[in-house]
Amino acid sequence: MAIQDDGDDLLFSEIQTEFGGSNPISISEYYRGGDNVPSGASDVPESGQILMSDFYGTENISYISASGGSSANSGNYTYRTFTSSGTFAVSATGSGSGNNTIEFVVIAGGGGSGNAATNGGGGGGGMQEGTATAAAQDYSITVGAGGNGQANGSNSVGIGLTSLGGGHSSAVGGSGGGGKAAGGGAAGTSGQGNAGGQSTNTQNGGGGGGKGGAGLGTPNHYHGGTAGVGGAWQGTTYAGGGGGAGAFGGVGGGRNGGGNGGNRSYSGSWVITAPTAGAANTGGGSGGGQSVGTPPLRAGGSGIVIIRYKYQN
Repeated sequence: MAIQDDGDDLLFSEIQTEFGGSNPISISEYYRGGDNVPSGASDVPESGQILMSDFYGTENISYISASGGSSANSGNYTYRTFTSSGTFAVSATGSGSGNNTIEFVVIAGGGGSGNAATNGGGGGGGMQEGTATAAAQDYSITVGAGGNGQANGSNSVGIGLTSLGGGHSSAVGGSGGGGKAAGGGAAGTSGQGNAGGQSTNTQNGGGGGGKGGAGLGTPNHYHGGTAGVGGAWQGTTYAGGGGGAGAFGGVGGGRNGGGNGGNRSYSGSWVITAPTAGAANTGGGSGGGQSVGTPPLRAGGSGIVIIRYKYQN
């Protein structure tokens, strides 16, 4: 609660109640930017003469000051978004009735399309969220790339969390890739994602796993499995899986940044349709490639790291 705005009855004890301090009370304890009064109390001097009236309307409140990534304010929060690797630099921490908590989400790159016929969809990148008490220091941020072809996505790292890249077709990852050519889907990583779906025959691939759910198995002989859904953070959903490859139009659909599966059909010769890549900075898995011979390859979506903290109450 702020100190009164005016009047002749301001007491030393009121200043101490607001800002803390020792007994007996000494007014020199209450210079701005010292041990008790935050730097945001602009009417209070940093040195020299200090008057009781300098404290009218002051409040023991300060907020995190930081840089790095792209910045935007929404509601009472500043959001710092990293779409590539960088540094989150905290220059001042919050104190008093301000807020010194940072909230964050760390999403890895999604898995690739696979490098064989009838691939499962790529798994979504691992997704983790957390909170921490800010310290005045630099935090290194790594944003993982999406996996290209028969490659998992790359890991993302931030504020003490490492999220694992999504698995390509039939590969373990943050979320697992869908099964290919009558194979089982791969496992996801606990707390980060889910498993890919089963392929039931050589014509299709299972859906890649997502943060919010496992990829689905193939529903019939030609249709690829639908991807697992992603996970939501502050109203946006990330890290969905890629759809499994199918034949004769039966491709599996991607979810929440994940790409659709590839397709093949036959009219005197095989016609191959490439899968869809995962969307950039969503951690979505690529759709599974479908081919006879050399497959057209696609990459999973790159990851993202987002940090938010209060700049007002």
